[in-house]
Amino acid sequence: MTLVQLEYLVAVDTHRHFATAADHCFITQPTLSMQLQKLEEELGVQVFDRSRVPVRPTEIGKDIIAQARIVLAESKKIQEIVQNQKQELSGELRIGVIPTLAPYLIPLFIMGFLEKNPNVKVVVQELMTSEIVEKLNHELLDVGLLVTPLENKSIKELPLFYEAFVSYINPSHPLAQQQHISASQLDLSELWVLNEGHCFRSQVLNICNRGGRAASEQGGHLDYKSGSLETLKRIVETQHGLTLLPELSVLELPEEKLKMVHQFEEPQPLREVSLVVHRSFLKKKLIEALKQEIIASIPENIRSRKKEQVITVG
Repeated sequence: MTLVQLEYLVAVDTHRHFATAADHCFITQPTLSMQLQKLEEELGVQVFDRSRVPVRPTEIGKDIIAQARIVLAESKKIQEIVQNQKQELSGELRIGVIPTLAPYLIPLFIMGFLEKNPNVKVVVQELMTSEIVEKLNHELLDVGLLVTPLENKSIKELPLFYEAFVSYINPSHPLAQQQHISASQLDLSELWVLNEGHCFRSQVLNICNRGGRAASEQGGHLDYKSGSLETLKRIVETQHGLTLLPELSVLELPEEKLKMVHQFEEPQPLREVSLVVHRSFLKKKLIEALKQEIIASIPENIRSRKKEQVITVG
């Protein structure tokens, strides 16, 4: 049994396709298949059920693959020990970010991080929370930026800051005359929300405490299923009603649109934004540098909030 064979094993489990796994490992499919067959003969068990499409691990194969991932992660820590002795950080950092954070948070820190770490290549993907967790578990991402807690035992959470929710209200709406509003004043029938599947939608419904009434139950005949906070802003600006937004999404609004932003009464509803990694994560020094750069880029009023102030999360 070799580390190379274990890498091929994990690649097939990740991609669920022998040809794709071979491409990922930069070898031919026959070479990969031969090495896995040798490994199965040595172990005396079948790791993959090749009769299924896509290929799936057998029951015992699942346990073997899980242990293979641990072995490979531990072996890579030797390289990390050496890398940590060097003054300059280098390598590739793959980041997954949820859509309600990406356009507002990434621009705050990314250029500063790259300037300080010129030998690091950063790859960013906008993904839903479930996709980020899955890719972390399959080592297709190094770190995620999302809202916690996740309550997932395979994931380690590194809290960064606590972001307030604000309301964005059409000037013709009665609540637009108030400087601050309370959650009890929100009427979900007038509230524009994101599609199901977005964690931000669940957070908004949690604030409203009204259960999951769909956007199609809003007044009038428009049933608009949006996956974008920017689209929700435009609907509120040009049509009617209101929506809830994360605080970072309104930092750069022009003066005339800032008048549509209304804070909640204290205690404000907040969400916890964290870096998340797999429990056996690597690139610790690189991820710590990323964490410090993000925290430094956040406005002081957001950075200074404490966890005890959070009253609603995902």
